[in-house]
Amino acid sequence: MSISNAPTTATPAGTASARQVVWQRRRASFAGFCKEFSHHKAGMVGLIFLAVVIAAAALAPVIAPSRMLDVTQLLDSPRFAPPSWEHPLGTDHQGRELWVRMLWGAQVSLIVGFAATIMSMVIGTIMGIAAGHFTGWTGGLVMRIIDFFLVLPSLILAIVLSSVLSRGVLTIVIAIGLTSWAGTARVVRSQTLSVESRDYVERSRVLGAGHWHIIVKHLLPAVMPLVLANTTLTVGSAIISESTLSFLGLGDTTLQSWGTILKNAMDVSAATSGYWWYVLVPGIAIVLVVLAFTLVGRAVEQIVNPTLRSR
Repeated sequence: MSISNAPTTATPAGTASARQVVWQRRRASFAGFCKEFSHHKAGMVGLIFLAVVIAAAALAPVIAPSRMLDVTQLLDSPRFAPPSWEHPLGTDHQGRELWVRMLWGAQVSLIVGFAATIMSMVIGTIMGIAAGHFTGWTGGLVMRIIDFFLVLPSLILAIVLSSVLSRGVLTIVIAIGLTSWAGTARVVRSQTLSVESRDYVERSRVLGAGHWHIIVKHLLPAVMPLVLANTTLTVGSAIISESTLSFLGLGDTTLQSWGTILKNAMDVSAATSGYWWYVLVPGIAIVLVVLAFTLVGRAVEQIVNPTLRSR
């Protein structure tokens, strides 16, 4: 009686099945997150408002062609015209429609906000995991760096970097990204220390798992929900920082941004000359967008951190 060797295809099939299970759980988790987020009225209001703003900024070339910003074609346009049916948000000191400048300015403000936040989140996540995972002098050195950036005034450092480097959108992104990651690193470090004490991480370490395996397979998935929740809150701060730097004249004057509009209003003394719309329109826009990001961030934070729901 002969015994035939069975084909060894069980492992790949098992691996494929395991991957399918993982993706099914992720899809189910994402679906549950979306369903729970839809029950947060404030978060949904903020999300809908942000969707409208982002769509308007993306469609700015279609809604308001760039020729509408060309002052050489606006010689007959009235200067400092107040809001009316003909000029919905009024005009500026060069006769440009303020709503056109706001649409184009939204592009720069949102791009800087998102890009600087991504840069800040990447640096903060790496430094936070390193500070929580590594021990000895390595972890101590990383923690001292985080403490240094925590006590350092981020706005002053951003102003210094923007003054030293060449002016432009990329410079503002780098300045904000390099100065706003310490808070994220502190949150990530706390979560990393919590995950490090769990049994499955200890089991992986005993079985011979290296630092890279533990960080990628266990620590990073555990801290990502908090990072994503913190991201939505940081975007609003990045937009305020961009507006501040542009208001101080450290941005690219050839591009439209909400901070640049405020600086132009200050240069012509709009607040004291009765041109209130020149100041209120960009100011209210910044407040509303930051508030919307805050509402979305709080809703996400309550979902990923259930302990906050009872507060």
